[in-house]
Amino acid sequence: MVKSLLNPAPPAPDDLDQLVEEIRQCRICVDQPRGRPLPHEPRPVVRASATARILIAGQAPGTRVHASGKPFTDPSGDRLRDWMGVGEAEFYDEARIAIVPMGLCFPGLDAKGGDLPPRRECAPAWRNALLDRMPAVDLVLAVGLYAQQFHLGKRVRGSLTETVADWRAILDETHAPRILPLPHPSWRNSGWIKRNPWFEAELLPVLKGLVAARL
Repeated sequence: MVKSLLNPAPPAPDDLDQLVEEIRQCRICVDQPRGRPLPHEPRPVVRASATARILIAGQAPGTRVHASGKPFTDPSGDRLRDWMGVGEAEFYDEARIAIVPMGLCFPGLDAKGGDLPPRRECAPAWRNALLDRMPAVDLVLAVGLYAQQFHLGKRVRGSLTETVADWRAILDETHAPRILPLPHPSWRNSGWIKRNPWFEAELLPVLKGLVAARL
């Protein structure tokens, strides 16, 4: 089991369900942590399918999602669905929309009560194996800096603001899948949205169009 966590087997087209089940049983952040172990029982949250054309690449589950086991069951989810122009039925139809955060478990809270960064074990152990088994994905919504660093690599422009501001060029530069960088939909980012009015005026209409074309 340890070997499969650290070095996933080459992908096969019909074993996505098996992989997702293995992920939901994962305890690598407790049994083989990189740094301090996860301070609570793991509860990986992932939604994936071989037919989904849209991948939401978020950061990590928060406290509410850790309790529910369902991604974006919080005000951030309400805002993200509004950005995308979809309702809950479409959003949670994993045949069309996959949701795979950079850290699959709630990472815990820091001394100020904020969420810690995504666990460093998750992406190396599971992410490429999952992406290889989702061949239909042709749009990645890279939500937040951690997802942007993974999916954009050298295309990250420096800060999150600079990266999201260059969204047109990033869309043009990326293919199969196209990648659209987004800020986190947390209500803590309401000030950022007010300071960057182009986000709602210019980016969101394009986002809604990209999503509608794939649903």
